[in-house]
Amino acid sequence: MLPEVGLDGQKRLKASRVLVVGAGGLGSPAALYLAAAGVGTIGLADLDRVEAHNLQRQILHREEDIGHPKIKSGARTLSGINPNIRIRLHPDGVTAANVIALFSKYDLVVDGSDNFPTRYLNTDAACLTGRPLVHGSLLRYEGRVSLFDTRAGGPCYRCLFPEPPEPGEVPNCAEAGIFGALCGVVGSLQAMEAIKFIVGIKPSLRGTLLVIDALEMQFQRLRIQPDPN
Repeated sequence: MLPEVGLDGQKRLKASRVLVVGAGGLGSPAALYLAAAGVGTIGLADLDRVEAHNLQRQILHREEDIGHPKIKSGARTLSGINPNIRIRLHPDGVTAANVIALFSKYDLVVDGSDNFPTRYLNTDAACLTGRPLVHGSLLRYEGRVSLFDTRAGGPCYRCLFPEPPEPGEVPNCAEAGIFGALCGVVGSLQAMEAIKFIVGIKPSLRGTLLVIDALEMQFQRLRIQPDPN
């Protein structure tokens, strides 16, 4: 019914291939909305198993999934929403050995990773393979979203943060805590950017970092300049 989408846009979604890296707090809502929108092929890359403390925010999984691989419980949930899509499982996650070949199989990557080594690996691989990458990150009550598309001249994650922090310098979600519902906000925004990109709806968050403060309920847009280095 949306004039910016229409039947042609729905066909584009059906023909698209999206890789979701991480079936956790961000990957869960992102994958749910991608499946509901009719994205034809969704890849789930994650090597973790479901733990009880995940259930507060990782809405792909249920209590009966505890101890099982996240990608398998995630696939069951997505198939229950839309049985007409194809789901590919990547149980090794993303590694330096497989990331280039893995990204090359998809049209777009949604980064739901929760650690800096994987985040930098993903942004480098997206640049090398020319794949657009929808970035999302979380800490306590703050979320960030952007679209990195270097093949179109946009910046990448390293243009914003050239080098990763030293180990232990920035706490992860397990150490600092995370406001569960914020995962839904950021993951949904990632899905929105992915769907808009596939369909061809503009403008996007390319060249912009959207910062969300859930305590003050404020949204701020910051421009990111491409760094030729």
